[in-house]
Amino acid sequence: MSEAPVEQRMGEARTGLVVMKFGGTSVEDAKAMLRTAEIVRGRRERGLSPVVVVSAMAKVTDQLLAAARAAGRGDKIGSLAISARLRNRHIDTAASLLCGDLYLAIGKSIRAEFDALDDLLRGIAAVGELTPRTSDNVVSFGERMSSQMVAVAFAQHGLNGVQVDARTCIITDDHYGKAVPQEAEIEAALTELVLPLVEAGQTPVMGGFIGATRDGITTTLGRGGSDFTAALVGGGLYAGAIEIWTDVNGIMTTDPRICPDALRVKTISFEEAAELAYFGAKVLHPATILPAVQKSIPVWVLNSRNAENEGTKITAMAPPCASPFKSIAAKKRLTIIDIVASRMLMTHGYLKSVFDVFDKYHCAIDMVSTSEVSISLSVDSNERLPEICAELEKIADVKLEGNKALICMVGEDIRGRSGISGRVFSAIRHVNVRMISQGASEINMSFMIEESDVEEAIRSLHAEFFVEPDPTVFDVEARVVVAKA
Repeated sequence: MSEAPVEQRMGEARTGLVVMKFGGTSVEDAKAMLRTAEIVRGRRERGLSPVVVVSAMAKVTDQLLAAARAAGRGDKIGSLAISARLRNRHIDTAASLLCGDLYLAIGKSIRAEFDALDDLLRGIAAVGELTPRTSDNVVSFGERMSSQMVAVAFAQHGLNGVQVDARTCIITDDHYGKAVPQEAEIEAALTELVLPLVEAGQTPVMGGFIGATRDGITTTLGRGGSDFTAALVGGGLYAGAIEIWTDVNGIMTTDPRICPDALRVKTISFEEAAELAYFGAKVLHPATILPAVQKSIPVWVLNSRNAENEGTKITAMAPPCASPFKSIAAKKRLTIIDIVASRMLMTHGYLKSVFDVFDKYHCAIDMVSTSEVSISLSVDSNERLPEICAELEKIADVKLEGNKALICMVGEDIRGRSGISGRVFSAIRHVNVRMISQGASEINMSFMIEESDVEEAIRSLHAEFFVEPDPTVFDVEARVVVAKA
């Protein structure tokens, strides 16, 4: 097998280099890891040079967070019990995955990692406090261990796997819980530490989601950050492509659990995919798109359980689509905040004062609607709402409405198509719409409804706009096969 060349002049793509990110369900057990190995083997047999990014095994991050919170409450026994279950799961997986000296070596390493985790949990329980910095340290163990196991499995199966600790390459600031990557430093570290491995014919494997400050203190990129890691690695190495391997066939017209006749979107633009990712499409992390856009690297969303499926290609420019919308996403568990000025007229600087409060508490806003004296906006974070409302009440009357959901419909040139709004709101005329956002973006129409109405609204909209889908953009053949079955 010949290795693809990865040489490159400054600013040019290394067309033979592909960054492959595998999510938690793609490495959830020994069987899934072996399936991942075969997918990587297929890329190498095509002459490509893979760099692999893996998430923690499915549900491990949630359990590590639960252990950290228990320790923070002083529940040492409870936190160590969670750790013990995770220890057994990882050792059992390694035993099914590996044999001989490789199993002995990885088993010893896993036990050492869990010994360190247990010591950390005991320390948290002793002080009875869980800080964001310590929480990042605890949850990092998931990716640290999964990347070790996958790298050794690759080595056992002739793929020259070698683990790279992501914390040596993904350099971030110290905003624990959602650290900001330092892209110039990341590119330098990847060029020094990862590129030589690729050029030597090895398959680097690193954990997603985690990084470290310049001082080597462990950080995380936020939930879903493994996608972000893949994009940072792809951008830093000027990869020819980034592949996001998950457990669905790509980006769909909507959640197939709500609409069983949902279709795979064959091609979509970076801008459209970013909107969908931010507004609830779970298949992709919003930040994934940014480093890829900056360097025009195509992103593929693929299914590790159905590797033959073509998936969805995300590119700078998608082909024209006869259908007005590409996909419908929903974002639940939102809160509407109504802010009414204490005086009847808006004063200069009033809007700035309101938004400065949200900026102070790092609270992202999803949708905004304004009138002369009032502002309505929605947020998806309830952690700092008491403090936010307390500050807002100094300048306005504040009212909260919870259990809301945002429906986001994404397509090209929505503003340029007459009659679209009428069709949308006619389709959901039986649903109470609380807020509407149209016109700010040419590719996004959004509105706020009760969370309990989400499924009914999505089914009605999907039936309206995807009854005769454009076969150049959507996988219509899959619908035909399902109908025949």
